[in-house]
Amino acid sequence: MLYEDETILWRFALPRAGWWRTAQRARLPTRPLSQSHIKREESLKRQAWLQYRSWSRVTSGVLLSVIGAVQYGTSKVFYKIVPHFDAQELRQYLHQVMATFSKTDKEVVMVVDRSGIHRAHKLDATLEHYHGKLRFHFLPAHCGHHLNPIEGFWRVMKGTIGAGRCFGALQELYQRTRRVLMTHQERPIYAFHW
Repeated sequence: MLYEDETILWRFALPRAGWWRTAQRARLPTRPLSQSHIKREESLKRQAWLQYRSWSRVTSGVLLSVIGAVQYGTSKVFYKIVPHFDAQELRQYLHQVMATFSKTDKEVVMVVDRSGIHRAHKLDATLEHYHGKLRFHFLPAHCGHHLNPIEGFWRVMKGTIGAGRCFGALQELYQRTRRVLMTHQERPIYAFHW
């Protein structure tokens, strides 16, 4: 049984917690990013990704996306760092996971939330291909994060990667994220509660 979810990492420091007087807004020490600036950076990142399909060529962008699943009863996390979330990236992730579990004769049950990419019709062919070997189990609608144990891992991972840090380029955030995830495989950074 695998508990799957996605998360987003920002290149810039975000406030983790705080309190302000009524009617005041949080002021970040970094330069503020407008929505149009974020959209432009992400558009450039996607263009570079489609052109080269290599993280070494992706230098612009604000967001880094991670798809991951934790195996029930262990602290083993299966992850894939992707330029953005869509059904195509999830399909590739499912093939990656099934390559790992193809040696076992047991069915892989992946517990997922009801987000759009998990219900996309583009996944039908992949799920049909792994019929009897892989199936999705959907969490109840509007359930809290406490039903998916990987949510706590994402929180600790984000704190380890970028608590109060800004990264000059998306490539730096990508390298830091890979280091933290690979370190977790050797020495877990989070104790899962089952």
